[in-house]
Amino acid sequence: MVPEQIRVLVVDDEPLARMRIEDLLAHEEGTVVVGSATNGIEAVERIRTLKPDLVFLDVQMPGKTGIEVVREIGAEQMPSTIFVTAYDQFAVQAFDVAAVDYLVKPFDDERFEAAFARARQRLSAHGLSKLREQLLSVLGGSPASPHSPIAASPPQYLERIAVEMRGKVRSIPVDQIDYIVADGPYAELHTGDRRHVIRESMQTLEDRLDPKHFMRVHRSMIVRLDLVDTLHRGAGGDYELQLKNGTRVKVSRSRREALERWLGVSG
Repeated sequence: MVPEQIRVLVVDDEPLARMRIEDLLAHEEGTVVVGSATNGIEAVERIRTLKPDLVFLDVQMPGKTGIEVVREIGAEQMPSTIFVTAYDQFAVQAFDVAAVDYLVKPFDDERFEAAFARARQRLSAHGLSKLREQLLSVLGGSPASPHSPIAASPPQYLERIAVEMRGKVRSIPVDQIDYIVADGPYAELHTGDRRHVIRESMQTLEDRLDPKHFMRVHRSMIVRLDLVDTLHRGAGGDYELQLKNGTRVKVSRSRREALERWLGVSG
C-alpha cells in the first residue's frame, strides 16, 4: 500500500531548483519534505538516516553524481527515485528505456505532477519491487558492469542548457551561445549581449558540447566555431582569437594546433 504520508528528500546543488520542487510538493496532499541535500555525499547520508519514501535526485552534483548515489546506497535499499537533470543526454535516455522517472530542467507543473503521480503508484509493494528491478537495469546489474546501458549508449551532445534568471529557469539553445568563460566553479554563457551564469565546470561543458561546433581554446574559454573570424599571432608566441562580433579571446599554446587545423592553417 502507498504510505499514508509520503516522506520526500530533495537533492539538488542549486537552491532555486530545490525551492521549486519543494514548492510544488507543498500542493501534493499527504506529502512532507523531510529534508534536502546539496551534493551527492550529503544525499547518501540523508537517505540512510532519514529513510525517505521518495527522492528527487539531481544527476549532476558535486561530490557524487546521482548515479553514484544510487550505486552507493544500492538499488535494493534505494527509495523510489525521480531523477532530475538539466541535460537531456544519453543518461536520461537510459532512464527512459528502463522506465525510471526523470525530470529535465526546466520542467513545467504538469510534467512534475505526472512524475509524482507515477511515484505514488510505485510506492505500492509491487511497484517498489518493480522500480528496484528498473534501477538495477539502469545500473547494468553492478557498478562495474561493461553492459550497463549508460556505458554502452553513445554520447549525445547538449542541445540546450538550463539557466536561472530572477528566480525562473530558462532553457538556452546551445546554438545561441557565442562563447563560454570560466569563473571559478561557475561558467558564464555569452549569448549576444546577454550573460548567463551556471554552476558547471569547463571540462564538463567541453565534454557535452559537440566538438564540430564548439572548441575549448583556453582552460577558461570555449568558443562557437562558426563565429571564429581571425587568429592573431602576437609577440612572444601568444595568440588571440577574434570572433565575428569583435570579441578577442586568448588561445593557449596547447590548444593552438587544434585550432589551426580547424582553420586550415598549415604549420
